[in-house]
Amino acid sequence: MKAILLTVAVFSLVAAAAAQEHPTVAAQPNTVFVGADGKFEAAPDTALLQFNISDQEPNPKSAYDHVSKSTEQVRQILRSNGIDPRQAEFGSYSLQPVFDYRSPDRKPVGYRVTASVSLKLRDFSKLSDLLDQLSAVPSTGNQVINYTLENMDAAKIKAVNNAYEHARAEAEALARTAGRTLGELSYASVDTFEQGPIRPMMGRVQMQAGAAKVGAPTEEFTPEKVTVTAHVNALFTIK
Repeated sequence: MKAILLTVAVFSLVAAAAAQEHPTVAAQPNTVFVGADGKFEAAPDTALLQFNISDQEPNPKSAYDHVSKSTEQVRQILRSNGIDPRQAEFGSYSLQPVFDYRSPDRKPVGYRVTASVSLKLRDFSKLSDLLDQLSAVPSTGNQVINYTLENMDAAKIKAVNNAYEHARAEAEALARTAGRTLGELSYASVDTFEQGPIRPMMGRVQMQAGAAKVGAPTEEFTPEKVTVTAHVNALFTIK
């Protein structure tokens, strides 16, 4: 918990280190200023699958045709898993020449077409088979899964509520110890923080025909919870 500052008749001076942690507050006599942390944890409800479809060929048309063929295979895979291809979104598309930098004239030696695709899924049970099938498609790669909360704003509000409860409990304890009664909230500031993306699993390893399949590295594991933290600074009157 952060430092607690109580003012009765004269507002005490705050140390320089504390001043860096808290915002400047024009505190009045008979107030108490507290800072507290809170958090909210929830199981992720959305998996964001991202991957690239990319190919390099001697000329632009060949590269485009190969990527188009792979993209059609991706559409078929999505349909076979009960997913509408329209749920997948193209994040970027590029056609770039590839140069031989060892050659003095640096002429193009080929052309690379790259498209990035993202797909949101709520049914996590489809992920392993989907990754298996996608990794078998030529030109696909860089598969990454992030687990997230779709309604992050609601999680932030719950984290703020938790931080405020801690702040008020601290203020009430200090007022009670001083023989005073805590009054109403006079001022508050809030900061919220989200954890980084959760990337707990990649696709299964491709096996040769006839070989026994093994589960993905995180088979039967539970995705890590999404944690949102909040810090509340609050100024209360005391009676």
